[in-house]
Amino acid sequence: MASGTSKVDVMINDTTVSGRGGYVKATSGDELPPGRPGLEKAVMRKVDFWLVGFYSLVYVFRVIDSANYSNAAIINLENGTGVKKQLGLSPSQWAWTLSIFSYSYMIFEPTNTLAMKVFSPSRWMFVLILGWGIAACSSAAAQDFKGMMCVRFAIGLAEAGFFPAVLYHMAFWYKPSEMPQRIAIFYSVGQLSPAVSGLLAYAIGFMDGLGGLAGWRWLFLIEGLPAIVLSVVALWLPDYPETARILTDKERDVLQDRLGGAAPTGRKGHWDFKSLKKLVRDPTFYTFSVYWICHGIGGFGVGTALPTVIYELGFTTTSKSQLMNIPPYVSAFLFLNIIGHFLHKRAIRPWTTAVAIESTIIVCYIILYTVHNAIARYVFLIVAVSCAGSAYPVIWPERIRALEGTVASGLGIGWTNAMAQFSGIAGPHVFSTVFGPTYHVSYGICLAFLCVGIASILTSWLLIWRRDGKRRADGVQAGEEAL
Repeated sequence: MASGTSKVDVMINDTTVSGRGGYVKATSGDELPPGRPGLEKAVMRKVDFWLVGFYSLVYVFRVIDSANYSNAAIINLENGTGVKKQLGLSPSQWAWTLSIFSYSYMIFEPTNTLAMKVFSPSRWMFVLILGWGIAACSSAAAQDFKGMMCVRFAIGLAEAGFFPAVLYHMAFWYKPSEMPQRIAIFYSVGQLSPAVSGLLAYAIGFMDGLGGLAGWRWLFLIEGLPAIVLSVVALWLPDYPETARILTDKERDVLQDRLGGAAPTGRKGHWDFKSLKKLVRDPTFYTFSVYWICHGIGGFGVGTALPTVIYELGFTTTSKSQLMNIPPYVSAFLFLNIIGHFLHKRAIRPWTTAVAIESTIIVCYIILYTVHNAIARYVFLIVAVSCAGSAYPVIWPERIRALEGTVASGLGIGWTNAMAQFSGIAGPHVFSTVFGPTYHVSYGICLAFLCVGIASILTSWLLIWRRDGKRRADGVQAGEEAL
């Protein structure tokens, strides 16, 4: 029997259940001892500078690299110096150079995050960012189909680890309640990048023939150079709260105290492989995977309709088409930041927001299916692209929160994000020209995937709600037993 002066603290998500002297009290993890709030805010500003600010800057160039490959297909077509013509690529070969990128993602993404535990985040990020920068520049030297396939596979290999590694790295530093807004800011920059890439491709198009190089070769060269520079900066990234050189001992204690016991740890040699067994037995591992697949195909598929709708507006030249690609992605950037703000303030909930987003995309698909006015289709396409780009970051914090332990967190994040790559593999087939120009069959397929996606997210919600309820009950019981 514990004495009357004993105390127990049990952390459940961001709430501490405490028992002392005959009563049990629940306090929020945001309630801090006197004098500590100011110190914690100062520490978090340091962390945010690197984990949100630096990673967002790198993510801009990562997404620009992905988006500009599609821009390369249409740049300088009028001059006869397009990439397809110069490399002699058939439609089938071009499709393969697009999809090989997704295959390398799916192969290397699931386990890539665990390399951060072997090499440390700063060193592994240096390797990844430098790798895709060199590979992107090498694309400019491709002379045929085989050469382009090799560099595209290499780019996918390097880029595959970046996004899940960023989320995994954040899980070492932030509480679950702090993740939504930070992920929204980071992810929204990626949504803005296609707009930036459109402007970049438009400007570089005027360099066609400069130095004897075609415009698409200049495009690949220029987009790869910033990554090479940023890879060197990545060596100064803070690795873990236990080892970060930017922190004092007092700041390090503050960070370690504020994180729950379920958070992954950066302690050297700490490999909790028991959590892996628990991961594969967890039903949410499969329900979240289904959701990521369904939204990847059904949600992001709406972007495939964008060139067709822009053409219907009468913008037939490549330069004007690239400019008309900008408004949907600027809207996605603004929408995601607004959503992230309200999630951070807890004015809205991630689960209901995710369902509302998927439902809105369904409505937009129905409008694309039934409405023939080009302007109306373009407006609703902007809405759909904004929603499609916001779904994953809205639910990512809940996905991360459902993972426990270093190995489970690393593999779970990598595996889940890899499921989104089915969009790159299935997308070209779902929106095959066989179904054009109306693409009614394509819209119907995407609608079916979205309906399954809503069912899977609701199932995940139910499973995690039950788990949270059990943890609260166990925490209160532990507090009472210690009295």
